[in-house]
Amino acid sequence: MMREQTRQFIEQFWQAMNTNDWSAASALLHEECVLEYPQSGERFRGREAFIALNGKYPVVGPWRFDVQRIIAEEREAVSAVTVTAPTITALVVSFFEVRDSTIWHITEYWPEAFDAPTWRAQWAEHQ
Repeated sequence: MMREQTRQFIEQFWQAMNTNDWSAASALLHEECVLEYPQSGERFRGREAFIALNGKYPVVGPWRFDVQRIIAEEREAVSAVTVTAPTITALVVSFFEVRDSTIWHITEYWPEAFDAPTWRAQWAEHQ
């Protein structure tokens, strides 16, 4: 894949996630895709685990995935996506490895928001 094709492929993945049809989204994954969450030390293997994980998430949807940014190379991409459901808003930063027009590996970070420390307020702009 060329850089722009990889970018479009990751955009397609997030569009599929927006349908909330986890089977449809998983069609873009390699059958043995690996999803890792380094913060919790978890690893999920295969499409079926991806479908089950998303389908059993304890927060009721519908889920919305708004892409903030994608940086792509030929076989790798990184995205920052705002994820929302009726009772949650989160940011997910995902690192993708793409081969043979499928996603082979995803590493995701779900950072928690935190209050800015007062000691640096004099230099900060608030968003």
